[in-house]
Amino acid sequence: MLRLAAASLAGTAIEFYDFFVYGTAAALVLGPLFFPTFSSVAGTLAAFATFGVGFIARPLGSVLFGHVGDRHGRRPVLLASLLLTGASTVAVGCVPTYDTIGVTAPVLLLVLRFLQGLGLGGEWGGAVLLTAEHAPVERRALWTSVPQVGPSLGFLLANGVMLALSATLSDVQFASWGWRVPFWAAGLMALAGLWLRSSLAESPSFRDIEDHARVPLADVVRDHWRLVLLTAGALAAGYATFYAVTTWSLAYGTERLGVSRTVMLTCIMAAVVVKGSLTPLAALLGDRFGRRPLCMVGCAASALWMFPMVALLATRAPLLMFLGFLGSLLAFITMFAVIAAYLPELYEPRVRCTGAAVGYNLGGVLGGALTPIVATTLAERGGPVPWGVAAYLTGIALLSLCCFALLPETRPVRVRAAEPAAG
Repeated sequence: MLRLAAASLAGTAIEFYDFFVYGTAAALVLGPLFFPTFSSVAGTLAAFATFGVGFIARPLGSVLFGHVGDRHGRRPVLLASLLLTGASTVAVGCVPTYDTIGVTAPVLLLVLRFLQGLGLGGEWGGAVLLTAEHAPVERRALWTSVPQVGPSLGFLLANGVMLALSATLSDVQFASWGWRVPFWAAGLMALAGLWLRSSLAESPSFRDIEDHARVPLADVVRDHWRLVLLTAGALAAGYATFYAVTTWSLAYGTERLGVSRTVMLTCIMAAVVVKGSLTPLAALLGDRFGRRPLCMVGCAASALWMFPMVALLATRAPLLMFLGFLGSLLAFITMFAVIAAYLPELYEPRVRCTGAAVGYNLGGVLGGALTPIVATTLAERGGPVPWGVAAYLTGIALLSLCCFALLPETRPVRVRAAEPAAG
């Protein structure tokens, strides 16, 4: 389990590094470089639109790779998704800017971002399922929380590289070539991830399936459509909260509030460090008290914290901004620490890779793709404190809370049955 969890963690960290480094670049430099004829705000919106394309591609990737995972095994998904995401990320770092090739530049950016999203749509299902289906039932949430730390590590790595470049290069150097370095580095990391994953064994649950679904998506749509919609709506709040902190606030803080890139990145990264460190603890609580109760607590906390978070961001004070981000990310991880155990338990093994991944990635479209665009638009129309953004995020959290309330608890019955005896 330790070797498997480590390989899954490494892979998710690398793939989310690829995904996040684009979001950071979109917030900092892609607007002027690839949409120079737009105004500052319109250029940022256009860059965030290409960012959102990655989320739109993720459900398609979950269908494509979910079919492979349910028909041929979870292990091939891990290798193919990592290769696709790594190659497309390296290619982003090689795209000439608008000044060099004109409108072809943003078009190429759009295509490569789509391929990134396609690969990441398959990554989560493969990595999480391989871990979940090997894990002992009484500690399934804990073990599956290990690959869930991958997004935090990927974010820290992506933004750490960006922070180092921002601090050591001039604005001209950073805009000229510095922003490309993190994309090029993705190639080496992808090769390392492929080496780590090459020796993993196939999941026992997959090996035990005797009647594989011929078209897993058709079975999911026919038998589990309500479950997919509920899980997508339930996960929207987590995505919206995370990308409001890590992507929208970065652009808003640097462009509208005049806070330096270094300060904004440092505040966000510090909050992500704490969030990543507490992920296993939240997962242990999920093994002890159940998946759904923890998710509902996280949604409620998110709904209550969005207005304070926006108010603290508007102060421009680093410590207060950090506290605002931290509260939001703690609410987020209270939900997402157990999602990697919760979603696979909701679906039968023969369509689990497709069902869990489609629900997870549709939530990304609802919460992750739209949030930077909607929040930037609302902030532009608002006053000195963007209360509209807080209202939008609170509304999504309440919607997700209702969806979680309609989902069943899945913590294994034998674990719950053993608790009174243990006491």
